Amino acid sequence: MNLATELRHKSKPTIIAANKIDIKNSEKNLEKIKKDFPNYKIIPCSTDSELALRECLKKELIKYIPGDNKFEITTKDLNETQKAALNFIQKEVLDKYNSTGIQDLLNEAIFNLLNYIAVFPGGMNNLKDKDGNVLPDCLLLPNGSTALDFAFKIHTDIGNNFIKAFDVKKRIVIGKEHILKNLDVIEIATRK
Repeated sequence: MNLATELRHKSKPTIIAANKIDIKNSEKNLEKIKKDFPNYKIIPCSTDSELALRECLKKELIKYIPGDNKFEITTKDLNETQKAALNFIQKEVLDKYNSTGIQDLLNEAIFNLLNYIAVFPGGMNNLKDKDGNVLPDCLLLPNGSTALDFAFKIHTDIGNNFIKAFDVKKRIVIGKEHILKNLDVIEIATRK
């Protein structure tokens, strides 16, 4: 590998989104891409399948969590075309590749290439918002971020008035320099 290629790999890490994995002969193309680009992370994906599942979810036709390898039909009101499309997505995408690949692609880019962590604002006594949603918010922070960084990410006033924080899962007090981990749930105490 020459110097320019090595520098590009280090400074501009790349993921290949092998889209349209649901199309006939796509498996051959995927194998060719893997052979031609052995030093890249290659994620097979089907954006059309993910979009169709999200649209069905929005219309409450199915239960689906992005990234899952299955969905549940929640209505009997599907026409034959919709049934066939959902059956195709399950058999040709989810069963073969374990997901549509879209959530995998996002996770790989955010958590591995960019090295971010997901941190949830929560309370020691309540993890729900006013509508009853459990941990509805999530903030992405660079790995190595502190409780104070998290406070500033929420709002400048919260960061400026930071007193202490609580690790909600461990139920302990943490200081402003405490390094946060992926999936931490943190409550911030402020002066005001």
